[in-house]
Amino acid sequence: MKKIFTYPMAFIRKCYDWTINWSKTKYAGLALFFISFAESSFFPVPPDVLLIPMVIAEREKWFRTALICSVASVLGSLLGYFIGYQLFELIGQKIVDFYNLQEVMSVLSQKYSEHAFITVFTAAFTPIPYKAITITAGLFKISLLSLIVASAIGRSARFFIVAVLIRIFGEKIQYFIEKYFNLLTVVFTVLLIGGFVCLKLLS
Repeated sequence: MKKIFTYPMAFIRKCYDWTINWSKTKYAGLALFFISFAESSFFPVPPDVLLIPMVIAEREKWFRTALICSVASVLGSLLGYFIGYQLFELIGQKIVDFYNLQEVMSVLSQKYSEHAFITVFTAAFTPIPYKAITITAGLFKISLLSLIVASAIGRSARFFIVAVLIRIFGEKIQYFIEKYFNLLTVVFTVLLIGGFVCLKLLS
């Protein structure tokens, strides 16, 4: 379980800073779409990182921003599914090894055979790397419809909740993230493990 989340702190911070910089450009919406799409199969930083400053910058557009994030994420799940379905040995295995997702993949494979829809929904809503969900779904050939519907519900719920909270609390949250980034990374890891345990406990 300790290998679930082992990215070096400096690497996470670098990816965070690179992602956050896009919120300051006129291409922020396009960047959010791309990052949300890519995170579903290979990109390390969750789209929430860009979603937050974008909602802060234009609070009246919180719904549109959350919608872009949700739609792109679900569309990206199709790429992850394809990688697992057709390109696992060529690409998928390298992604799994890079992020040390072997144990997560093992648990997901067991749960897919029991409750595929609930497994995808639960994992899509938690901090578990979404790429592990989509790639494993393709590898074990679960229903594509189950993946799409469960992902649409789970990912939308997550991103819209984040957008609403930012709409209400605004810049205070971004300041808190910047100030306590290292601590929040540790907290995120704990939540990640909690989501992993939650998957294990699914009946």
